[in-house]
Amino acid sequence: MESASLLTTILETSTMNGIERIFAKGERLFSRGDAPRFMFWVQSGEARLVRTSSMGSEIVYQRTRSGFLAEASHDQKAYHCDGVAAMTTRVQAVPIGLFRTAITRPEVQTVWIRHLGRELRRVRAHAERLSLRSAEDRIIHFIETEGIHGELILSQSKKSWASEMGLSHEALYRVLRSMADRGKLTVCGSSLQLKATLHS
Repeated sequence: MESASLLTTILETSTMNGIERIFAKGERLFSRGDAPRFMFWVQSGEARLVRTSSMGSEIVYQRTRSGFLAEASHDQKAYHCDGVAAMTTRVQAVPIGLFRTAITRPEVQTVWIRHLGRELRRVRAHAERLSLRSAEDRIIHFIETEGIHGELILSQSKKSWASEMGLSHEALYRVLRSMADRGKLTVCGSSLQLKATLHS
């Protein structure tokens, strides 16, 4: 079940709806150290969990374009990261008390556990991808794990995608061009298609 259906299931178990909010680019949904007051579900745009490294660079722990942000914080006393809108972002903010009560109900608990299982698989795939040494291997791994039958329709900019894979956007463009020139990949706008020999 998709995150939207999970959100609907949670709200249907209560008499209260989520609160729709819009955050501007760079605006914080919450700050590190804040006590959770809402569970945020991203309807459109993009929200990120970020920290600042000792060198001053931004480290992204989660990117969400459609779904829950910071699920692991629902039972914590404080957030461990900042929640930031990467662009104009529309969210449903579910009061944390309502959310905590909802996921204890049997009809919601099963759906919630399935959702967490999918998120765990996604995180593991992301960690495995970042452990690959070459940019080309990371690109192939992403298309194989996130696409269908060797084809991926990007739902973000290539610059944002590069950051997610731990690459500079210059390196990503360079490798995509090289793969296309060698016949390993077809790039058409936001569509990326591996040759059949790579995913058979």
